Amino acid sequence: MKRLLIVVLSLLAGEAMMSQKMMTRSGAIKFDASMPDLVEIAGTNNGASCIFDETTGDFVALALIKSFKFKSPLMEEHFNENYMESSKFPKATFKGKIVNFEASKLSGTKTSYDLEGDLTIHGVTKKIKTKISLIEKAGKVVAESHFSVKCKDYAIEIPSLVKEKFAENIKVDLDFELEGK
Repeated sequence: MKRLLIVVLSLLAGEAMMSQKMMTRSGAIKFDASMPDLVEIAGTNNGASCIFDETTGDFVALALIKSFKFKSPLMEEHFNENYMESSKFPKATFKGKIVNFEASKLSGTKTSYDLEGDLTIHGVTKKIKTKISLIEKAGKVVAESHFSVKCKDYAIEIPSLVKEKFAENIKVDLDFELEGK
């Protein structure tokens, strides 16, 4: 019985060692849809979740739409009710992979990789390819990415009355500090 317990514990420990998942529940996602010299249209979500598997390169992120905060409460209300319809589409997700990732090459030097996967916003899923930078700091992995999306690609309708105030390409910045699970 004692041997069986040792074997089971060894297998569980081995599995935990093989699967190096890093995660956060306090990642930052910022977007900016502002046009130059017009009102700022930008939101920040500091409660995004992310899981990164160092053994496979799998990278998954989730953001609750209602968690985006704006300078103006009215802008936040319009964002949730009129544009993102957050009661109908409560979250945005990314499921993908860091291409050719090798955990052994992770270091204190920022390294850029290709990130590919499916981005789902407003109930619409599109394949995206972008760059992601990874750096190891004090046993944590810091992941940063910058890319653009278009409202029309995700069936987000902007009324013609205010359309000229919104940038066609919305800048999105991700900043995740991932820790071992």
